[in-house]
Amino acid sequence: MTDSELTPGEFRPVSLDRMAEYLELFARTPQHASDFSFTNVWGWAEYYGLEWTFAHGLCWLRQTRPEPVWWAPVGPWLDADWRQCALLAAGARFIRVPESLAVHWQQALGDRVTLTEARGQWDYLYAAQDLAELKGNRFHKKKNHVNGFLKAYPHEYHPMTSDCIEAVLDMQEEWCKWRECDESHALVAENTAVRRVLEHWDRIPGLSGGALYVEGKMIAYTVGERLDDETLVVHFEKAKPEYRGVYQAINNLYAREHAMSFRYINREQDLDDLGLRQAKESYNPLGFLKKFAVDVAPA
Repeated sequence: MTDSELTPGEFRPVSLDRMAEYLELFARTPQHASDFSFTNVWGWAEYYGLEWTFAHGLCWLRQTRPEPVWWAPVGPWLDADWRQCALLAAGARFIRVPESLAVHWQQALGDRVTLTEARGQWDYLYAAQDLAELKGNRFHKKKNHVNGFLKAYPHEYHPMTSDCIEAVLDMQEEWCKWRECDESHALVAENTAVRRVLEHWDRIPGLSGGALYVEGKMIAYTVGERLDDETLVVHFEKAKPEYRGVYQAINNLYAREHAMSFRYINREQDLDDLGLRQAKESYNPLGFLKKFAVDVAPA
């Protein structure tokens, strides 16, 4: 992999016009982390200043904000001769690196590679059937919350379609006002990502979602995406907390409606937020898709 092969053209901002090319490479990636779904890359591209280029059978992602850093490349990692990669030969730092690639680099490049566990970036993996059925003692409290909601409120659940996107955007705006998003840099960034995805709902393949209504008013929504043949990833999930059990209900109803043809549900990371970690662990994950920061010393 020479310099010319690595960077055949200038890096460009992530865009919809090369989405099909990216999706083809993502499908050939050995391990599918939520970070690299097109929905995630597109949604957060503005916040992180993401740029990409396509070279040597891979897509190279570069984050420019708040500081320059590489994301893991996307594509058939095992086909590359990493010892000949000019970027790695010069030394580089990568983030969000799935475990299989981190280990592969370590095997290929030896002690030039330093791995740092990024616990806050690990994806939580669940059995889709577990979240849809909530059977057994492990899910007793969750099931009670769901049943309590279903009994307490006259509700309707509808799969998300393009004709309800405006209503979802309106609810997202209401949620942001309640959470005072303007006071939180992280919530402002997430709100931008939500809007970027929803405003291009019809153009991004593999998206699914659901909206929960009480007395005709939307009180919760969720957005997910087919990550691969076995896994559905949940990107966004918002609800009005004055309705007791609403988060457990939208989680369960979406899984029932959309996840039963999948083996796993990936509910993304906890970002080292202890409250979020506790909430994700309370659903009894099967395991994690681990990720690392990888520092490669110059050859």
